[in-house]
Amino acid sequence: MKKTTKQRKRARRAAAGRRHVPRKGARRPARRPRTILQQSALARATAKAAASIKTSLAGEPAILAEDALKAAEQLGMLLDDPESEEDPESDEEDEYFLRMRRDTGTRPRSRPAPAIAARPAPARGGADPASREDAPAPVEETAARPAAEEGAGGGVPHLFPRNLKTAYPVAVRAEGIWIYDSAGKKYLDGCGGAVVCSIGHGVAEIAEMMTKQAKRLAFAHSSQFITQETLGLADRVAALAPGDMKTSGRVYLVSGGSEAIETAIKLARQYHVETGHPGKSKIIARWQSYHGSTMGALSVTGNVARRDLYAPLFVPMPHIPPCYCYRCPYGLKYPSCDIACIEDLERTIHQEGPETVAAFIAEPVVGATLGAVPAVDGYWRRARDICRRHNVLLIADEVMTGVGRTGRNFAIDHWGVVPDMIVVGKGLSGGYTPLGAVIARGFIPEAIARGRGHFEHGFTYSANPLSAAIGSAVLDYVQRNRLIARAARLGKRLGEKLDGLRRHRIVGDVRGLGMMWGLELVKDRKSREPFPASLKVSRRLYDACLQEGLLIYPGSGTREGQDGDHFIVAPAFTITRSEIDELVARLDRGLAALEKSLR
Repeated sequence: MKKTTKQRKRARRAAAGRRHVPRKGARRPARRPRTILQQSALARATAKAAASIKTSLAGEPAILAEDALKAAEQLGMLLDDPESEEDPESDEEDEYFLRMRRDTGTRPRSRPAPAIAARPAPARGGADPASREDAPAPVEETAARPAAEEGAGGGVPHLFPRNLKTAYPVAVRAEGIWIYDSAGKKYLDGCGGAVVCSIGHGVAEIAEMMTKQAKRLAFAHSSQFITQETLGLADRVAALAPGDMKTSGRVYLVSGGSEAIETAIKLARQYHVETGHPGKSKIIARWQSYHGSTMGALSVTGNVARRDLYAPLFVPMPHIPPCYCYRCPYGLKYPSCDIACIEDLERTIHQEGPETVAAFIAEPVVGATLGAVPAVDGYWRRARDICRRHNVLLIADEVMTGVGRTGRNFAIDHWGVVPDMIVVGKGLSGGYTPLGAVIARGFIPEAIARGRGHFEHGFTYSANPLSAAIGSAVLDYVQRNRLIARAARLGKRLGEKLDGLRRHRIVGDVRGLGMMWGLELVKDRKSREPFPASLKVSRRLYDACLQEGLLIYPGSGTREGQDGDHFIVAPAFTITRSEIDELVARLDRGLAALEKSLR
C-alpha cells in the first residue's frame, strides 16, 4: 500500500521521537508536566511506532505503522489531557470545598473533585446523547490487548488477574472521582473501588509527600526500629478513636484490612493467655459478614460463597445471624423484636462455654456481603454489655467504614459504644498505599507487657514508615478540608437521591449512612423474593452501569448466602452536588436497562 505525503511526515516525526508542533500563534491547551511513568509509557509507544514504520518501509503492510502511530498519538493526547477543558465548579457546595483548599495555602496540580465536562442538558425522560458518546463500550471492547501480545516474542500475558474469564479495561490515570482507561473512556467512580477512595484520586500534595518520604526513609523493619512516621500516625489514629482509646489506646500498623483482622484475632487470643484464660480461643462472628481473605479472617467471615472452597483448611468458628431487618431471620419487626438477633450472642456464648470464647467480631455497618446494612439502635450497647459480663472482647470491624465513611470518625460512634478493638483499613490511606491498623484499648497491650512482653506476631511491612507517612498525610487532608463533616452532609443528599430510585420495580430496599449506601434488588418487591442466583443480576447491573460510564460495587448471596443481589454506592467524600446528581442519573439509566433486559 502506497503511503501519502501526510502519512510519511507523521512516520518521520514518530521515528525521530518528536510530537507535532502547532503553527506559530496557534492556541495551545494548558498542559500539565508529565510524570516519569508517563514519559516512559509515551517513549515505549513512540519506539513501537518507529519500529513498525521501519518494518513497513521494508515491504510490510503500511497499516502496521498507522496502527502504531495512532497508539502513540492516543497515548500522548491522553497524557496531555488539558486541564482547561474542565468547567469551573459553580454551585455552593463546590465553592465551600474550593475555599477550604485555598485556606491550606497549597496549589495542587489537580482539584480533588473536578467538575464534569460541559455537555448539553439531557432531554426530560431521555438519555443525554453526549454522555452516551462518552460512555465506555462493553468491557470486552474497551480492554486493551494483553501486554504480552505487544511485547517482543509474543506469548501469553503474565499477569494473573482476579478473574481469568474477564477482559478488563486498562486504567491509566485518575483524578477526583474519575478514572480513565487506555481507550480514552472515563468512568465516574461511584464506589471508590471497594469503598476505598475517600479523598478522591490524584491529590497532588499526597503524591508529592510520597516522593519526599521515599527519598528520606522508605523502609525500616519493625523488629529493629520505630520511626517518627509510625509514632505520628499512631497518635493521629488514636485521636480519632472513641472513649479511653484516645488516651491509653495502642495502634498496631499493618498493610491492609485482612492483615488487621488477623492481628486482632491473634491479639485477642494472646491477651486471654496472658491473663490466665488459655481455653479462650473461639471468635464468634455473624453470617453474611466479610472480614478478609487470609485464613484467620476467612474463618470468621460469614460469606458462604467465599468460605466454601477453603472451609477444610481452617478451624470452624461459631456464627450467629446478622442484624438485618429487611430479611429478619426470625420474621420479627423492630423494635417489638427486642433485638432478638443480639440475644443469640449470649445464647451462643453459653452453648460454646464462656471459658472458650475469646471475642465477638462484627461490622457496625455490614459492607460487601449485605450492602451497607447498619445495626439498629440498641444492638451495639447490648453487645457491649454481653461481652463485658462474659470476659469476651468486643471487636468492631471498621475496615470499610472507618475514618469518616459514615459521617463519623468511626461507624461505632453512631451508637456511643467503645469496643475493645477497632480494625481499620481502606479509608486510613484513601487508596494511596496499602495500610491497615488495629486500635486496642490500653488494658490489652498492658497485659502482654506484664506477661511475655512481646506480641507473638508480625509482618514484614508492619509499621512501614512510607505507608505511615502517607496515612498521616491523608488524615491531614481529611481534617484540613473537614471531609468527615462533608461526608455526613452530602451523604444525606446522596441517600435522598438514591431513595428516589425506588421507582424502579426491582429496587427493594435503600439503606446506609453518610457516604455509604446499599440498594437491594428483588424480583418481587412485595414478597421481597430475590432473583435466582443463576441470573447474576447484580453483575448484570454492573455491566449496564459500565455502559453508562459508572462504577458501582456489586454483591450477591444477600439471602442466607445463597441468592439475593445488592450493590454499594460509596463515592469519595470530595464529590460535589452536581456530581452526585450525575452519579444517580447514570445509575438510573443502568437500572432501567437492567429492568428492560429482565422482562
